[in-house]
Amino acid sequence: MHVCVMGAGIVGLSTAYTLTQRGHRVTVIDQAQAGQGASGGNGAQLSYAYVQPMADPGIWAQLPQLLLSPSSALKIRPQWDLAQWSWLLQFLKACNTSQSQSTTAQLLGLAARSRATLDHWRAHEALDFDFTRSGKLVMFRSAAAFAGARQQLALQQSLGGAPQQAVSTDEACAIEPALAPRREAFAGGIYTDSECAADCLKLCQSLVKILSTRGVQWSMGQPVERLVVRERRLQAVQLRNGQDIAADAFVLSTGHSAPTLAAQVGIRLPIYPLKGYSITVDTDGPSLAPRVSITDSARKVVFARLGDRLRVAGMVELVGRDTRVIQQRIVSLQHDTQNLFGDCSHWRDVQPWTGMRPATPTGLPIVGRQAQGPSNLWLNTGHGGLGFTLAAGAADVLAQAITDA
Repeated sequence: MHVCVMGAGIVGLSTAYTLTQRGHRVTVIDQAQAGQGASGGNGAQLSYAYVQPMADPGIWAQLPQLLLSPSSALKIRPQWDLAQWSWLLQFLKACNTSQSQSTTAQLLGLAARSRATLDHWRAHEALDFDFTRSGKLVMFRSAAAFAGARQQLALQQSLGGAPQQAVSTDEACAIEPALAPRREAFAGGIYTDSECAADCLKLCQSLVKILSTRGVQWSMGQPVERLVVRERRLQAVQLRNGQDIAADAFVLSTGHSAPTLAAQVGIRLPIYPLKGYSITVDTDGPSLAPRVSITDSARKVVFARLGDRLRVAGMVELVGRDTRVIQQRIVSLQHDTQNLFGDCSHWRDVQPWTGMRPATPTGLPIVGRQAQGPSNLWLNTGHGGLGFTLAAGAADVLAQAITDA
């Protein structure tokens, strides 16, 4: 078949790659260049084993601090936007034990498939994206938070997740010595030695090179304006320049803008952008910056080594579609890094970035067809903060479903 993939982030490119593996002809459309959206400067962690959804019952106790503290990692700026309020209400409704456990189980299954799929790609392709099996430490600053993490660990182990262990602060510092100067700040952590880190943008660029050799057609810099439907089938997508691109099947992977396009064909997607920030700095010595990926759970900040660089990412803002880089947030990330890892960089260039992560209220991505939509339109969107982690697995699931349809 000829399949048109709308979206050239890590999810769309992974989908295009798996479709070409199955012999399909592919066209990729994006309003920007490949990997320039939420994929460009993400947290760089491939978090296959630790997939706790943001919609967790523990959020209720944290809400006052998260919403009222000026230094909160979560920021909500109310909009005259029904989609924002609807998403927030659905998110709070999902913050219960039953939903959280169900979401965790499904995310673990998809993450395991993603790990196996990406490992297969790495074994068969020349992919240059600073991949490393770094291991991961999720650190907690209070005894109560650490106790809750151990409960989540027990749940994930019961669901067949990868081996993980709760570690004391001293044990965490032995695993990652760069934490030692700030050992008193933490109550303990969860360690997973099989977790990985990599540069998502570089993987996007590698996939573009491979796909170009396989005859994939590109239509970049042209947003989709209209979906042309006849007799419950999507016939073509119309670009802003007036060009129509026809295909046998279509995949919608345009991140946080997917609901706007889906609404044209009667599909309501519960997806809203969660704005995040990152900085990327050069490291000045192997002993000064962490080698193990670190998550500071209380600050909602992650640290990942990418060769001789350190990626620092975090924060969750529900501020509509404001894509400006807010300098205060960049300064906050720099401060968190200096506070935890001291002189890990000379800070000559912090490479500030912001991205809009497309999230569903539960944290589960939307992968497949929707009954109310055209029969040949497939969705692969809503991965939230786990887009990089889940992209390969979700693409494999979708490409197989399209092939079998």
